[in-house]
Amino acid sequence: MGDQAGPEPTVSVRQDLRLLEAAGALPDGAFAPQLARAAGLPESTARRLLHELAREGYLDELDDGAFALPERSPGLWPAADDLASQERVRPLLSSLRDRLSAAVYLTLYDEGEIRVLEIVDSPRAPRVNVWVSFQEAGHATALGKSVLRELDPEARANYLARHALADLTPRTITRREELLRQLDAAPAGPLSMDREEYARGTTCAAVPVYSGDQIGSIGISFRSDRMYRTTEVRARLLESARRVTRRLTLPDH
Repeated sequence: MGDQAGPEPTVSVRQDLRLLEAAGALPDGAFAPQLARAAGLPESTARRLLHELAREGYLDELDDGAFALPERSPGLWPAADDLASQERVRPLLSSLRDRLSAAVYLTLYDEGEIRVLEIVDSPRAPRVNVWVSFQEAGHATALGKSVLRELDPEARANYLARHALADLTPRTITRREELLRQLDAAPAGPLSMDREEYARGTTCAAVPVYSGDQIGSIGISFRSDRMYRTTEVRARLLESARRVTRRLTLPDH
């Protein structure tokens, strides 16, 4: 998994926020080199992000090539449980579903629980049979392991103290020490996998997303007999995770 898919979602969005703050301090607009210096970013990185922010409506690209905040720029969304935020991310999830021909899931760690915010599937990309609540199966799903991997040790221990590591399939990890070893030993990526640990015949992959300071995950599920290139799945998931994190965290537009 040595392919390069760009910065992780939280890094990219921190850079976005620094550029937006820099643009907000220059209401008449500024060019990329000036905004890069103000945000403390390499000019090449700033140019790429500025164009992405302009394409998605967070900035206006002026006729002379400068960038400025749109006339209306409300504050940050309070939380991802706002129905409006789910409406905004659903097209991104649908796009990922169609690109990978796999059902797509979005979760958020909220008040100590891994909650499913959205599932986007289709007849060609059916969802996994949710026979045990994902909220109770964080140890057995890529979505849950992606969240657990990002939690600090205290929050992770708190979650595991309240949730039994139930034996869902012969592949499910049921020993806490083994689960922690897998979470901590996972290679940089940050892709998490579930190979028939939640449901027989189903493989899942997930990466982290963020809504402000809240951690969540975006993932896909597919039949285990289907062939997927891990590098392609990771790249697609990370790109979607950055876009979803941006929608959940950055100012409305």
